[in-house]
Amino acid sequence: MSEQQNPTEAEPAESLPPPAREPVFNLPPIVLAVIGICAAVFLLQQYVLNDTQQMTLLYDGAFIPVLYTGQYGFDWFLFTRPFTYAFMHGGFAHIAINMVWLAAFGSPLANRLGGLRFALFFAVTGLASVALFWAMHPYGEAPLVGASGAISGMMGAAARFGFRTDRSAGTAAFAGPVLPIATVLRSRGVVIFLAVWMIINLATGLLGFAPGADGQIAWEAHIGGFVAGFFGLRWFDRRWQPPEWESTDHRT
Repeated sequence: MSEQQNPTEAEPAESLPPPAREPVFNLPPIVLAVIGICAAVFLLQQYVLNDTQQMTLLYDGAFIPVLYTGQYGFDWFLFTRPFTYAFMHGGFAHIAINMVWLAAFGSPLANRLGGLRFALFFAVTGLASVALFWAMHPYGEAPLVGASGAISGMMGAAARFGFRTDRSAGTAAFAGPVLPIATVLRSRGVVIFLAVWMIINLATGLLGFAPGADGQIAWEAHIGGFVAGFFGLRWFDRRWQPPEWESTDHRT
């Protein structure tokens, strides 16, 4: 999950619906790479850097909305913070929960899209997450860290497949065509998942119901990533399909 973090302390993440099981030895290389980078950054923060160095890494790597309002001048990290924030986490519970969800939803998506398209999907949905967060909190000063904006995008992509997977090749991959939005919204199981996911995000973000969390969960970032993944999946799916408006039933 993504979260707003005080410079000196981290906040745990929210609860989510149970993920599908995916043995670690079946994880695609790109998913293992993302997990490895997140773990390396976390270990660096916790066991290698001193307090001053941790503050520097947090300032240069986390997404801080107020830095993008033009009040603090220019620095080159303005181009990288909207991407590097996703590899930083505020505590063990934060990174552990995010990596479990990344393995659960990222693995079948990576097996479907391929490594390069998955990496682009991760970057774009993570960027959409901070874009919405910045739009709603342009003067926010609390650093935002965590991969769950992009992971929420993977959940949005899973919904567009109706959560259908194919294990015939020995690894789980989302199967079938990307479903038209009208079809997705007629699926009872998908609609229930979307409703529960939205309620959990709003409850943990607005009411602070996340177990052990003292600060506010960045629910806006989760929704930004989810929307980008849900509506933008077709641009990343390597199996070409005609746009929805060109389909025979003209559903949207």
